[in-house]
Amino acid sequence: MSEKIVLALGGNALGNTPAEQKEAVKITAKSIVDLIEQGKQVIVAHGNGPQVGMINLAMTTAAESEEHTPEMPFPECGAMSQGYIGYHLQNAVQSEFRKRNIEKNIVTLITQVVVDENDPAFEDPTKPIGSFYTEEDAHKIMTQKGYIFKEDAGRGFRRVVASPKPQDIVEKYAINQLIEDGHMVIAAGGGGIPVIRKENDLEGVDAVIDKDFTSEKLAELVDADTLLILTAVEKVAIKFGQPDQQWLSEISLSEVDKYIEDEEFAKGSMLPKVEACKKFVESKEGKKAIITSLEKAGEALKGETGTIITRD
Repeated sequence: MSEKIVLALGGNALGNTPAEQKEAVKITAKSIVDLIEQGKQVIVAHGNGPQVGMINLAMTTAAESEEHTPEMPFPECGAMSQGYIGYHLQNAVQSEFRKRNIEKNIVTLITQVVVDENDPAFEDPTKPIGSFYTEEDAHKIMTQKGYIFKEDAGRGFRRVVASPKPQDIVEKYAINQLIEDGHMVIAAGGGGIPVIRKENDLEGVDAVIDKDFTSEKLAELVDADTLLILTAVEKVAIKFGQPDQQWLSEISLSEVDKYIEDEEFAKGSMLPKVEACKKFVESKEGKKAIITSLEKAGEALKGETGTIITRD
């Protein structure tokens, strides 16, 4: 039976604009199809931070300038981002399939992810989205729209939304059926559209779920063998950026706990990746989690590079 992999794509695999993304996904598609050609079963998840912020800003600007243009709720902006990122990925992967004479279907599934309406993340929004603003412009928008802005690493002010933890994936049965039927699936884009349960209804909320945590949840629900989180670096490091920086080839769960306690991993970047990998490895005996770069994905799966998180 072929190895089943949930592959979580970072922002570097997608670019920041539609034009950039069309070019970036051509490279991404080659790495994905390389794995499929090796007999791997690949399910793709991806981020959407820049994209959903861009869509939200465009729709808000249009609503302000055009009297009859409605303002678009944030969950709908998330759904739009899933659609257009999936469209670009599908086209790039299908093109790569044709070049290699691979007969396989690929589908993007608009995916809702259940979150807890009492998640403490709603009390302390931390997920930056969209463009950078001056403090003056940010304050003006806060006053007009009620959005929350925070200073982002000295680069300006960005809108922040809540980043609750994923509880369940609404379309999990459809995803599993598509995989079982032999299709390649792109799902849970941007961490999924966050929804809360209201009796018989699902209600979208203004939030962005971290794509690493949703990718981990997806990997559990499809019973993947491997969670492969792709980022900008080949390996995880401790003392990152310091003279005594150390790249890690393998980390045990107990080492992960120690490094987290020592605050070795940056909260907005490497920490959620490491925490997601830890959770997946803990979920069931025999599960494997790897963090590496897009270019090194194939080598990492062979154990030649990347950082693998293992049980003690």
